[in-house]
Amino acid sequence: MFGEMRRALGIDKSTDILDHCHSLPPAEEEEALEKIRNIERSAMKKQEPQPGLVSLMEYLESRNIPKGICTRNFETPVAHLLTKFLPGKHFDPIVTRDFRPPKPDPAGILHIAKSWGFIKEGNGENVGDASNMIMVGDSIDDLTAGFRAKAATVLLVNEANAHLAGHEHTDLIVSRLDELIEILENGFVGRIGREDEDSDTRKRAEEVLKEGRAEGTIMR
Repeated sequence: MFGEMRRALGIDKSTDILDHCHSLPPAEEEEALEKIRNIERSAMKKQEPQPGLVSLMEYLESRNIPKGICTRNFETPVAHLLTKFLPGKHFDPIVTRDFRPPKPDPAGILHIAKSWGFIKEGNGENVGDASNMIMVGDSIDDLTAGFRAKAATVLLVNEANAHLAGHEHTDLIVSRLDELIEILENGFVGRIGREDEDSDTRKRAEEVLKEGRAEGTIMR
């Protein structure tokens, strides 16, 4: 989908899609954003839930654990996902690309933290504190935003993102979302220092994909 967006905008992989759109004059910016929205609407029709999504959400709700969404999509695909696959499940706040700056900036995650009452003092004012939160995602933007917010980060690994398994911004690897249930029950310790520990990242990711298990990394 992202490749299709870049082709529609005439940009290469080195250029951030949203940064490019926001750099344009107002009329051209809206035209570029509408191109992206059309691609998202098309992809939305083929949308399928990630394995284990419903089970994890039911677990979180049974434990009264708050849930939020931080995405670079616009609101329509998000609403479609929630309505079709997670009816009745509560997410608040929902941070879409209208919130700026977007991921990989940590601002959206810190906004969620503050809205949940997770705050600390910074520069003479109360700011969001994500140190007791977990950011789950499948892209480098997700992981980097979580890392910069000082949240624990979980990579939902697949064949396309296996190279991120050993990235310094990755604390934990899962192949299914419901693997997080056991991890949350037993306790999760992230890699606080994010030091390089294993250069064979693709092998680690392949093992997780093959065995269907979760992998945690703890700094020693």
